[in-house]
Amino acid sequence: MPKKLMLITPPYHAGVVEAAGSWPHLGFIYIAGHVRAAGFQAVIYDAMTKGHDLAQIKERIREENPDFVGTTAYTSSICSAMDVLRAAKEVNPGIITLLGGIHANFCYRELLEEQGDILDIAVRGEGELTVPEIMEAFSGGKRLDGIPGVAYRLGNEVKINPPRPFIGDLDSLIPAWDLVEWEDYSFYVIPGSRLGIVNSSRGCINECSFCSQQKFWYRTYRERKAETFVEELEHLRDCYGVNVVMLSDEYATRNRERWERILDLMIERQTGVYLLLETCVADIIRDADILWKYRKAGVLHIYVGVEATNQEKLDIFKKNVACENSREAIRLINEAGMITECSFVLGMPDETPESIKSTLKLAKHYNPDFAHFLLIAPWPYADIYQDLKDFVFEKDYAKYNFVEPVVKPKNMTVEEIHRAVVDCYREYYMDKVKEYDRMKDPFKRDYLLRSMEVMMNNSFLVKHITGMGQIPEEVRKYLAGSRKQKCAGV
Repeated sequence: MPKKLMLITPPYHAGVVEAAGSWPHLGFIYIAGHVRAAGFQAVIYDAMTKGHDLAQIKERIREENPDFVGTTAYTSSICSAMDVLRAAKEVNPGIITLLGGIHANFCYRELLEEQGDILDIAVRGEGELTVPEIMEAFSGGKRLDGIPGVAYRLGNEVKINPPRPFIGDLDSLIPAWDLVEWEDYSFYVIPGSRLGIVNSSRGCINECSFCSQQKFWYRTYRERKAETFVEELEHLRDCYGVNVVMLSDEYATRNRERWERILDLMIERQTGVYLLLETCVADIIRDADILWKYRKAGVLHIYVGVEATNQEKLDIFKKNVACENSREAIRLINEAGMITECSFVLGMPDETPESIKSTLKLAKHYNPDFAHFLLIAPWPYADIYQDLKDFVFEKDYAKYNFVEPVVKPKNMTVEEIHRAVVDCYREYYMDKVKEYDRMKDPFKRDYLLRSMEVMMNNSFLVKHITGMGQIPEEVRKYLAGSRKQKCAGV
């Protein structure tokens, strides 16, 4: 019987990420495909989306009886990921445990030294080729010390193998779409939707100091062919009923020629699939003349990396953008009929009540459809961490979710910074929800009003953003009144 790998998402919940919908784990889909191609068995278990706890995870592990259990983690979910691996060892100490993702990529030594009893192997970088080779090693066909891209313990010593070169041809990847339990995934804002996730490129060449993607990818960038990407959208639509796709790319629009080719193909083939994507201010301004193609192709919702409203903070974040360009990019997207979303980072050491009020004022001036007021959460491996480490008071990584304070400003208490964030949300959205209701475009109006209801019903956000002012209750009353008026024909 071929050995079996069970891939489990950690049951960590952070409402900022989950408020919009639920989508499959793309990395697991690719790894599972390559594991099967190597002659092994693979199972994907999305415990997070299913809302399962550790007892349920243990039961599922018993049912599957895997030889290997793998999970993944950002910094905020690392504790939950380690709980999954601990559960696997409690079910069967002979299970080989694997951990990938960005936290394992940078913090493998700490994890192996401190929790080597539950973590056997850290997978660094891309896992599609590495994981099947690990399984071959434990099947007697390969030595672990000859596998690039892994770190592991040998006795009391942590062994670190050389990094694995990045996969050159992204179109050669083998996704196991058939292993996805598609009924679990939807974009909450569009009733009856089925939400998928695809990438058209990998890598990031930017330098944002609060981020780590550019460090993970060594500032490299690789692209898929426009044709194969669009064919995959059609495959997901035709075989699994996917009609909304989130792009997992860090920088999908970097190459205008390729990106425009994707848009043209989607228009020509009438894919009927909505796209949700993230891009940068510069590319939106560059593409001002083809934003109509974005919308016609199916681009519905664009997150633009703004992060700050003053040039000094933008320069600290190494955004390489001017404030006035951020406002212009949002205006262009709005005028093209797409949804705009951006975030504003608060809680830096020099933050004051006055600077937060200024950020809120300028956020209103920028006028995105959705604004997130996020508290800085410096990953221990991000460039900005060295500048902030003396102000970091919270060591519990589970709270590094951009909602709970982990940095204490010099001139504000933790309670004051938390209350200020709540006030930003309340003031921004009490005005914004009325603006939504007055919109002439019925699709955009209904989309935005439904989005607000989804946010208000998200238990994580309700818990962490409403404790000091009940913003949802105020907005909920307005939404309820708006619905009554519409039902009465007003």
